[in-house]
Amino acid sequence: MRPVSYTLMEQELKDSFSIKYGDNQCCDHSAAYRLTYNRVLLIKAGNGGIRIDDSDFSIASHELFLIAKGQVMQFHPGSNFQGYDLSFGDCFWQKTPASANNCKAVLFNNAAANQHLPLRDEDYEELNYLFQPLHREFLKEEYINKLDAMAAYLKIIMIKMANINASLATGFDSYEKKLYRQFLELISQHYQSTHEVADYADQLGISARKLTDLTKRCSGMGAKDLINGQLIAEAKRSLQFSSTPVKEIAFHLNFTSPDQFSHFFKKNVRLSPLDYRTLFVNIGM
Repeated sequence: MRPVSYTLMEQELKDSFSIKYGDNQCCDHSAAYRLTYNRVLLIKAGNGGIRIDDSDFSIASHELFLIAKGQVMQFHPGSNFQGYDLSFGDCFWQKTPASANNCKAVLFNNAAANQHLPLRDEDYEELNYLFQPLHREFLKEEYINKLDAMAAYLKIIMIKMANINASLATGFDSYEKKLYRQFLELISQHYQSTHEVADYADQLGISARKLTDLTKRCSGMGAKDLINGQLIAEAKRSLQFSSTPVKEIAFHLNFTSPDQFSHFFKKNVRLSPLDYRTLFVNIGM
């Protein structure tokens, strides 16, 4: 892992969208990147590895990586892969029909739970078949409805990926699925302003106890665990990939004091914020 000074932001994409295909893409490992856009890697074959936040994954064959905006990623030295590399931002996603929003929420609002999806051969082939026309459309000369056409292809791909994500597709009814996905969406929007289950439950029109029961059935985790998971993930990124003082991170995440934040972080990570940052700075030296 590189020192914090090597962490970069992604370059801006025209129309908040890009899709590339490579037979042997050599991955730039000179820096860790904090993503501005949601990213999908559809891997046909490859080797090496990828680090997403503080988790490492090997690159193999017939697999998906789903990386949400705000996460930090870095390829291991010497990594390469054959397949598609797709990035899209919120501005582009708004062009897709609203009926696909739940699929995006499931896949990207709790990205750590869906970071790496090994694919059956038939699922890989179907996704590869869907990525091909989107890539061809992206390479065409500009025309008046080009972005709308690409957004339609992306909607179909997102629906298919959500179906493959079987861990969220079975075991509870459609009404509960909808509420669960809405909860994930609310966490991604408001985790900096509120940490309370009751606040999210009020927005959903249900009780805090019902929300906790629902999330346990849908994900095996309580509502508070999901909120805390979002906070811990963002805190780790800030500590590992920036030089922002702990005090500023605490207030950015809406803790009442640095001491409250430090207690929360140490309880969940078993390290103080400063010890966690020092650990990764030393690894990067």
